Amino acid sequence: MESLREILEGAARGVFPPPDGTTTVVPQDGPRDAGVLAFTAHTVVFTDEDPEWVYETLAATPSDPLAASMNPYFLHAFMERTGRRTDTVDVMTVAGPLPGEPGPELTRIEDLTHPRVASSMRRRDEVRAWTAAEGGVLVLGRGIGGRLEAAVEVTEGVRHRGLGRRLASAARQLAGGEPVWAQISAGNARSLRAFQAAGYRAVGSEALFVAGR
Repeated sequence: MESLREILEGAARGVFPPPDGTTTVVPQDGPRDAGVLAFTAHTVVFTDEDPEWVYETLAATPSDPLAASMNPYFLHAFMERTGRRTDTVDVMTVAGPLPGEPGPELTRIEDLTHPRVASSMRRRDEVRAWTAAEGGVLVLGRGIGGRLEAAVEVTEGVRHRGLGRRLASAARQLAGGEPVWAQISAGNARSLRAFQAAGYRAVGSEALFVAGR
């Protein structure tokens, strides 16, 4: 059986789990993160819970079987079982690295108490962050399966000028030769458009479960 890391590495290359309507349960990559990844007609649940519980709960979910893994019934049952919480279901996007230097003028943030850095460090390892001279923040860090994840924030007063797209592209230039992932709420159309314009492609959806407060 492939590990979570191997599944994600394959998806970044365009090699996905078989679209056979089944669910694969793999162990968590670490104690912090559990969750559900939904690819085309295939679900990956990463958890240290009993796989039989996962299969039985999915079977009992009042939903089209192909949609059961992201049904509120199953997600709620997952939270109740594990004592974890989740914020939203995100669109998973990924893009390969880019050569060259970042377009926006970036300054490294060394202050680990910076709100955007502190927030990212609760969910990622090896966090690096930069401020853009035009206004905005770019964050890179290691998420589930060790994947390199990007997050972008654009200051209100400089939105609608393409800075989000350029920061998303900058993440690819700072990636050191590996793919970059970005998880975006399905309702955040502005951010989705920015990352798509920067070359990121949607590969599935994700519900990440973290330890409860």
